[in-house]
Amino acid sequence: MSNSSENPLLRLQTLVPFDRIRGEHVEPAVHALLAEARKRLEALETSTGPRTYANTLLALEHITEDLERALGVISHLESVATTPELRDAYAAVQSPVSELFTSITLSEGVWRVLRAFAETDEARALTGTKRRFLDKTIAEFRRHGAELDPQGKKRLAQINVELAQITLKYAQNVLDATNAFELLVEDPDKLAGLPEGAIAAAKASAESKGLSGYRFTLQAPSYTAVMTFLDNREIREKLYRANIEKATKGDLDNRPIARQILDLRKEKAKLLGFASFADLVLEDRMAHRGETARKFVATLRERAWAQFQHENAELEAFSKEVAGPEAFPLAPWDISYYAEKLRRAKYDFDDESLRPYFAAGSVLDGVFTIASRLYGVNIESWSDAPVWHPSVTAYRVLESDGRRGASFYVDLWPRETKRDGAWMHGLITHVPGSELQHDDPNAGQHIGLFAGNFMPPVGDKPGLLNHREVETIFHEFGHLMHHVSSLVDVRTLSGTNVAWDFVELPSQIMENWCWEKEALDLFAHHYQTKEPIPATLFERLRAARTFRAANAMIRQLGFAEADLALHMEWDAEKHGDPVEFARTIFGQYSPAPLPPEHALLAAFSHIFASPVGYAAGYYSYKWAEVLDADAFSRFKREGIFSRQVGEAFRSQILARGDGADPMELYRNFMGREPNLDALLTRCGLLTENAVNS
Repeated sequence: MSNSSENPLLRLQTLVPFDRIRGEHVEPAVHALLAEARKRLEALETSTGPRTYANTLLALEHITEDLERALGVISHLESVATTPELRDAYAAVQSPVSELFTSITLSEGVWRVLRAFAETDEARALTGTKRRFLDKTIAEFRRHGAELDPQGKKRLAQINVELAQITLKYAQNVLDATNAFELLVEDPDKLAGLPEGAIAAAKASAESKGLSGYRFTLQAPSYTAVMTFLDNREIREKLYRANIEKATKGDLDNRPIARQILDLRKEKAKLLGFASFADLVLEDRMAHRGETARKFVATLRERAWAQFQHENAELEAFSKEVAGPEAFPLAPWDISYYAEKLRRAKYDFDDESLRPYFAAGSVLDGVFTIASRLYGVNIESWSDAPVWHPSVTAYRVLESDGRRGASFYVDLWPRETKRDGAWMHGLITHVPGSELQHDDPNAGQHIGLFAGNFMPPVGDKPGLLNHREVETIFHEFGHLMHHVSSLVDVRTLSGTNVAWDFVELPSQIMENWCWEKEALDLFAHHYQTKEPIPATLFERLRAARTFRAANAMIRQLGFAEADLALHMEWDAEKHGDPVEFARTIFGQYSPAPLPPEHALLAAFSHIFASPVGYAAGYYSYKWAEVLDADAFSRFKREGIFSRQVGEAFRSQILARGDGADPMELYRNFMGREPNLDALLTRCGLLTENAVNS
C-alpha cells in the first residue's frame, strides 16, 4: 500500500479528508484494502499453536477493520455527495467486498480456530463482554453457513453477492426516481394554503434550475408541505400518485428487483435451516422469532383499532362539514390536508406557527445543551474540519474531564446528490484498550454524523423547522450519543451495533425532551423577537400531541406487518406479485382506500435498500417506542435534567453497546422489564380495562 499518501481512503485518520475523496480513489483503495484483509484472513486460517483470545477473536476483528472504515466513508459520501463516478465505483466494489465477507464466515480455517479456542481454558473462563463476543461469534458463523456443505456454501456466497448488488441498485433507483420528478406551478393562485416558507422554497428551487414559477419535488420538505397544506386538490393528487408510483418506470423500475430480493432472502433462510428470513434475522434480536414480532404488532393493533376507526369517522364527518354537499369521499391525498384543518379546529393549533421558534441552529444548540446537562459533555464547534459540502458543520465532544471523546458532522439540507430522509452514521469507532490499535491515530476518538433533509434557509431567513422536524434532530442526535458514548472493548459490539429492535431506544427517548416546556425554553425562541414559545401555544401543542395518535400507530404497524408478512408468508406461486400482496396489507391499515397503482414496495428503502437493513425488522420502531416511553418515565419521576439519571442511562445503556443482552441492560436501568402501558398512555390510547403487557 505504497500509495497511501496519495489515496485519502487509505489509513483514514480522525481528520477524514472528505474534501479530497473522489470516485477515482474508491476502487484502488478498496482493492488494496481487500488484499490486506485477505492476507490477514489467510494468516488466521493457517495459524497454528495454542489459541488465545488475542490471536483468535481479536485477530478476526482486525481482518476487515481498515476495509470497513473506508467502506463506511465511501457509502456515506455516496449518500450525501454522490457523483456518477463515485456511484459507479461504489457499485463496482460491491461484489468483491461481499465475496470477502462471505468467505470469512464460510472459511473452514477460521471455523477451525474458533472452535479450537472455544475449547480452551481461557475461553471457558471468559466473562462479560468477552464471553458474549465469543458466544455471538460462534452463533453468527453458524447463522452464516459455517456448517453448510461445500455446495451450500458456494450457493450462499452467490446469494450474498447478488443481494449486495441488487439492493444497492434498488437504493440508487429510488434516489434517481425521486430526482427525476418535478412539478412546476406557474400560477401563484394555485398555491393557496401553503405556508410562506414552503412557497419561498419552491420559488428558490425553480430558480436554481433556471425556471420561472414554483417547483415542487418528492423530497420530504416539498412533498409534505403540499400534502398537508395545499388547498389545490388536483396538485395534491398529482404529487401523491407520483410518490406511490416512484421507481416503477423504465430503467428505474424496482418492482422486479424487490421480488428478486425477496426470493433470494427466502432461499438464503431455507439454505441455513430457518423457517423464514424473519426467523433468520431475528434470532439475534430481542424478539428472536418472526411470530413474536407479529404477535407484538397484532397486540398493538388490537389496542389501537377502535380509536383508529373513531378518528377516521371523525375526519370524514369534518371533511364533509368543510367541503359541503359537494365533498368527495376522502382519498389518500386528502387525509393529511383535512387532518391538519381538523387539528387547527380542535386545538386552535397550527404546527406552522411554531416554525419561527425553531431556527435550525438554535435547535442544535438546544440538543447540545440538554446533552451537557444530562451527561456532562461539552459540544464545541470545529470550524476547520474538512467537509463534503459547504453547508455541513462539524463539532467536537469534550467529556467532563476535558478529554476529547468524539467528533461529528451535521448535514441538514436537501440536495440532488443526497438521499432523502434522516439518519445517523457512525464512521469510526474507538475501541479502548485494544492491543491491535495501539498505533491507530484515531485512538480515543469516535467519529460520527447525522443528516436530514429540512426546509433550507431562504435569503436572510434561517432554516426553520416544524416540531416534528425538531423531534427528528433530537432522534438522530440520540443515535449519535449512542455511538460516541461507547466504552465497549469489542468493536463489533460497540455503539449502535446492537439488536435492531433495541437500537431505536437511545434515539427515540431523546424525542421526549421536545415535549417538555422546561427543555424547549432552553432553545425555542422566535428567530426575530427572541421570545420563547408562549405558554398558550405550548399548551395547544401538548393538547394536540395525541391527535390522531391511533392513525400514526396503525400506519407504522401496517409497514411492520407488510414487512413481516413478506418475509414470512409471501410465496411467489401462491400470492403472485409482492407489490399487490403488500398493497392489500397496506390497505387494511389505511384510513382511505388505496388506488390500484399504489406501489410503495418499489420505494420502501428501509427493507430493500441493503441486504438486511430493516428487513423483517420494521416492527423495531414500535418495539423501541415501548422501551423509550417506559424508560422516560424514570426521567419524569426523578427530573428530566437529572444528572444522576442521565449518567445512569449513559453508563448502563449508551456506553454498553451490545456488551450484554439488551434486556439485561434495560433491567439494569429501570429495575424491571418494560411495560406496554407507558406507550399507550403517552398516545392517549390506554383504556380503563387495559391489560399490562
